[in-house]
Amino acid sequence: MPELLLEILSEEIPARMQQRAAEDLKRLVSEGLKAADLTFKSARAYVTPRRLVLVVDGLPKKQPDATEERKGPRVDAPAKAVEGFSRSLPDDAKVEQRQTPKGKFLYAVIERKGRATAAVLGEVLVSTINEFRWPKSMRWANTIFSWVRPLHGILAIFDGRPLDVRYGLGNRGGRSPNGSIELPFGDQTVGHRFLAPGAFAVRDFADYRAKLKKANVLIDHAERRARIEKDGARLTQKQGLTIKPAPELLDECAGLVEWP
Repeated sequence: MPELLLEILSEEIPARMQQRAAEDLKRLVSEGLKAADLTFKSARAYVTPRRLVLVVDGLPKKQPDATEERKGPRVDAPAKAVEGFSRSLPDDAKVEQRQTPKGKFLYAVIERKGRATAAVLGEVLVSTINEFRWPKSMRWANTIFSWVRPLHGILAIFDGRPLDVRYGLGNRGGRSPNGSIELPFGDQTVGHRFLAPGAFAVRDFADYRAKLKKANVLIDHAERRARIEKDGARLTQKQGLTIKPAPELLDECAGLVEWP
């Protein structure tokens, strides 16, 4: 089943904020998907100093069709009540009379066709970014948008294709014709800021992770932490020394670099 890959690329996120941010991203997107009646098998979040990453597996290609029923007024209710109920319904609603223990009432049956998942995902991700909260945020340039550090890009791929979405950052200076500086979703990211800064396109999470590793970026905090610990032990052993255990410092170091 289709996969969603999201990367929010920014300038350096403080190490102390990274793990909570990854958890919040997973929670907000998961809640948005469930609210949109989009089931999924799993969701995994990753974080580096420059990027928040989420991969969601097992999404359907469209929402399921749904049927909604609304109870209206009694059949013999005043005309204004019946007219008001009718006006509240979509044009394709089917209205019928049903006998209940309390009398005969009007009922509306509304059938909703499921929308394409790609269209719904755009709304879910925009809402996620809007609702995201950091312990401390900033604005930059002429935007009214607030984030932990200036954003550089948003990668969002569903079922192998980038989502057709443009995220508005707002504009205090009027430089954009439509009044908002926009950041389009796409299928490109960049490697390590200094070791491999070039941009490249990806197809899915496996492609993304492999290409980033070649571009000197390890997206998994635990993998970076393990490498620092292992290499530190190897280097000190050569000198006949040992490293004093400092788990919190090790976690912080893993949050300061994309490539130990």
